[in-house]
Amino acid sequence: MLLVLLSIILLLASSALALFFSREPSRAQDAGAYGAVAASALGLWAAVRTLAAGSAETLSLPWSVPLGSLSFCLDPLSALFLVPVFLLTGLAAVYGVGYLRSYAGSKPLGLAWAAFNTLTAAMVLVFTAANAVLFLLGWELMAAASFLLVLFEHDKAQSRKAGFIYLAAGGAGALLLMAAFALLGAGSPLLDFASFRTPSGTAASAIFLLALGGFGLKAGFIPLHVWLPEAHPAAPSHVSAVMSGVMIKTGIYGLIRVLVFLGPWQEWWGWTLLAAGCVSCVLGALFALAQHELKRVLAYSSIENIGIILAAVGLGMVGAAHNADRLAALAFAGALLHVFNHSLFKGLLFMGAGAVLHGAGTAELDALGGLAKKMPRTALLFIAGAASACALPPFNGFAGEFLVYLGAFKGISSYPAVALAGVLAGLSLAVAGALAAAAFARAAGAAFLGEPRTERAAAAHPPDGLMLFSMYALGALCLAVCAAAPLLLVPLVSAVGAGFGGGFGAAAALEVPGPLVYISAGALLLAAVAAIAAVKRRSMFPAARTADVPTWDCGYAAPTARMQYGASSFAQPLTDFFQPVLRKLGQYPVIAEYFPGKASFSTEAQAVVYNAVYAPAAARIRDLAYRFSWLQHGRLQIYIMYIVVTLLGLLLWKL
Repeated sequence: MLLVLLSIILLLASSALALFFSREPSRAQDAGAYGAVAASALGLWAAVRTLAAGSAETLSLPWSVPLGSLSFCLDPLSALFLVPVFLLTGLAAVYGVGYLRSYAGSKPLGLAWAAFNTLTAAMVLVFTAANAVLFLLGWELMAAASFLLVLFEHDKAQSRKAGFIYLAAGGAGALLLMAAFALLGAGSPLLDFASFRTPSGTAASAIFLLALGGFGLKAGFIPLHVWLPEAHPAAPSHVSAVMSGVMIKTGIYGLIRVLVFLGPWQEWWGWTLLAAGCVSCVLGALFALAQHELKRVLAYSSIENIGIILAAVGLGMVGAAHNADRLAALAFAGALLHVFNHSLFKGLLFMGAGAVLHGAGTAELDALGGLAKKMPRTALLFIAGAASACALPPFNGFAGEFLVYLGAFKGISSYPAVALAGVLAGLSLAVAGALAAAAFARAAGAAFLGEPRTERAAAAHPPDGLMLFSMYALGALCLAVCAAAPLLLVPLVSAVGAGFGGGFGAAAALEVPGPLVYISAGALLLAAVAAIAAVKRRSMFPAARTADVPTWDCGYAAPTARMQYGASSFAQPLTDFFQPVLRKLGQYPVIAEYFPGKASFSTEAQAVVYNAVYAPAAARIRDLAYRFSWLQHGRLQIYIMYIVVTLLGLLLWKL
């Protein structure tokens, strides 16, 4: 625990140092990056040691804040979430040095590094806090730091819009969490987690709904996702990797912690999580298919993966309500393993998208093309991350989803009472997997294959060594986690027991070993087959006997890049089929002449939920606020009277 606290102190100290060197970008970069990497090494060692031991460490220090205490706890569940935090932020810091170098002199790099390290420290605080006040302090610090990073390019209107939407969502979520913790800690002198009493009946359901709303706004599942597709593309790419890979998981962590406090679970809670997860994973993948900007594709993919995690937790809760402990253990283990796996491959994908943006100056899919020739290593790593995101072996995304599938099949075949839950979870994962495969085939093909569609794509340059180092490290981890899956047994079982109860941990110890061995054996077999095929191909077609020739042009002598499939045309059959859900806008050419002149075609993916729900609601609230604008008249005496009347009212209520 002391090493984790030392990492927090080191992160905050390096933040202050980066601010101190604000006028010297190179020194600010060094202070921020070295501090982040050193803190990550310390924290990673402590988290891995806790997972291996399967024990918990606590620490409590005096604090004079009302209802608060400096109480910390590092148990296997928090350690499982901390491992990807330290892994990804350390690698993102290395990547960020190369990525931000081009912004030196035009953007405040000292502030950017201070916010980045503060964000990391706040996430560590959230995962280790054992007091509600301390938890909320870390929660709000995390929101403030990430808000500054979203506004890194504040001169762009889109970044300002994303920042304000994120700020509103964060504020609303914090209010819901304050209400949930107030109900949990009612009658307790301190809001320490250990002093929470198990509520019952209506109070428990109210706390569950408040926690679902508050943590769901951070996790970003549909329909609480509206900030995520705006904020992630606006932030620098290494920050997007951290926000998508680990920051949104604080919502999943908080929800699991509250479920532990609530005691015996009601079955409808599980059905609620299962339904929200199934909708999010299917619609997230579908909306990803319709996006035109690479980072927005990845943002919607994150919504899909949060849906997978939520659906797995819901399936496990439904199984637990019917005493199907082995089913629940598989589902819970799959959810936690996917939390870890998603952080790796989504970090890799956002870094790959950042390399594209850095090298080509744009991430618009229809303005790219042919980048595999300019940046072949980035293309290879991005495709590896995409394969993992599609849950294809031998990459790590396959491992977590495989456990969830097994839980769903066990529910269908063994537990009639939860058969419907198994069917819903299995079908949703299958549909989302197919849509995700189409979305990533479209994104990778439009960006890296074919010919450059614009001059910027033709003039793209590869990323520097630091950026490639972080991408290679994450790519290697994506392969290693799947190949060495049995090594995850002890930490996974410990985390399931700490997060959901010792009974589920014991059930996981019985159910999970076999699937992990199968996953590892399959991954190693595929890797061996691929290696043999590569060696055989090289022996059959040596480089000396191969030559580059033009692509077959079907007899047409003057092909251009405009004649190849674009991102919109590739996905048009699917997006047209799902038009009632996507509501995409399009401008189609009207060709009436035999020899038409210039024609154009364009489509635009709408933010359906935002336009249909949140924008009208915000307009109504704004109109209502204007009606009460007479309360703000600028007279100091009246404002003081408001305060006095409020204090008197509170005093009378207390008496």
